[in-house]
Amino acid sequence: MTLLASVVSSSRARLFACFLRLGSQQASPLQLHTGASLAAKSHYEVLVLGGGSGGISMAARMKRKVGAENVAIVEPSETHFYQPIWTLVGAGAKPLSSSGRPTANVIPSGVEWIKARVVDLNPDKNCIHTDDDKKISYKYLIIALGIQLDYEKIKGLPEGFAHPKIGSNYSVRTVEKTWKALQDFKEGNAIFTFPNTPVKCAGAPQKIMYLSEAYFRKTGKRPKANIIFNTSLGAIFGVKKYADALQKIIQERTLTVNYKQNLIEVRADKQEAVFENLDKPGETQVISYEMLHVTPPMSSPDVLKTSPVADAAGWVDVDKDTLQHKRYPNVFGIGDCTNLPTSKTAAAVAAQSGVLDRTISLIMKNQTPVKKYDGYTSCPLVTGYNRVILAEFNYNAEPLETFPFDQSKERLSMYLMKADMMPFLYWNLMLRGYWGGPAFLRKLFHLGKS
Repeated sequence: MTLLASVVSSSRARLFACFLRLGSQQASPLQLHTGASLAAKSHYEVLVLGGGSGGISMAARMKRKVGAENVAIVEPSETHFYQPIWTLVGAGAKPLSSSGRPTANVIPSGVEWIKARVVDLNPDKNCIHTDDDKKISYKYLIIALGIQLDYEKIKGLPEGFAHPKIGSNYSVRTVEKTWKALQDFKEGNAIFTFPNTPVKCAGAPQKIMYLSEAYFRKTGKRPKANIIFNTSLGAIFGVKKYADALQKIIQERTLTVNYKQNLIEVRADKQEAVFENLDKPGETQVISYEMLHVTPPMSSPDVLKTSPVADAAGWVDVDKDTLQHKRYPNVFGIGDCTNLPTSKTAAAVAAQSGVLDRTISLIMKNQTPVKKYDGYTSCPLVTGYNRVILAEFNYNAEPLETFPFDQSKERLSMYLMKADMMPFLYWNLMLRGYWGGPAFLRKLFHLGKS
């Protein structure tokens, strides 16, 4: 019996299954929200900027507090994507179509969808401006604008993606090009990069490396593949327990890892990548490739960089315990756009949403927030087509594991959770404001120990 089967057969898992059924019952099929075609109001009690995971989750929670008619989301995109699955899309293990749903279908029913882009924030006057020249005021503002991909900061991109042999799992436009490059690989260097900036899902740049290596083995191409991970960082992972496990895999699979190497140029017509040695600025190296996976530089969205809500680096400046803005008490931040000192992941957003929900509830009652976010984040490190190391940790880079076993070991059960259970939780519970991270699971798995 596999570990997954034994877990599923346990009484604790049956309780969890009941919880999932309850969540599905509570999260009945979404009705039509108040569409952008109707005349939008100019003032809302709660205004949410961004229709990603953080924005939709918080809108659902706020709807239950103040009523749908008093909540609006500003989001220009027609499609909402579950981006964590793109690692598997880029490796041919999932179709791209499984990752997206119409934005109209994920916005909570009755909540106003303002289909526009934010171009200015004025927290001193409690209002924002959109690209269609609308001014919208608010009582409470939740900023969930995500992170910006800056491919253009690499010379030769994004135009280089028009050529074969190059892809990136970070964009809906380029993730399928990764799979094509993987399939077309014949022999030579397969290069995977990590930029010299903050990124979302910091494990993803190396996940596709492990999946590619597994694909090469499966197709008989491994002896002809020289697999290289060029990272701007000085370590393979920021938590020692999981870094040690990854280093063992790197050695066993004969993967080359070069630290402090930053991709600065792609010569796609020549299949060449140029890297700068961060320890010796100005020193560069040109490497030819048969396959190149690019993780782009990233930054705070441009609209935030010069906004009063930003810190010196351009990120939304929030209290790391409560997610309340440090200078504007009616402004809050969640997810990738904030300066929270933890990894930027969907799992982190889930945990943050539960804390922020309680923070705002108390602020609305003129009380002091007491619930503290511990920095919880998670990275399912996919190491093959049926194996995952589930890294979970807090602000202090200390493991904060959910399950009653050593999560630094590769497991089929954790792969199935990554590939199938997490998307279910995302679409059916998290986006509907019923999933605040795995704290519930931790308690569940300790019921039998009390």
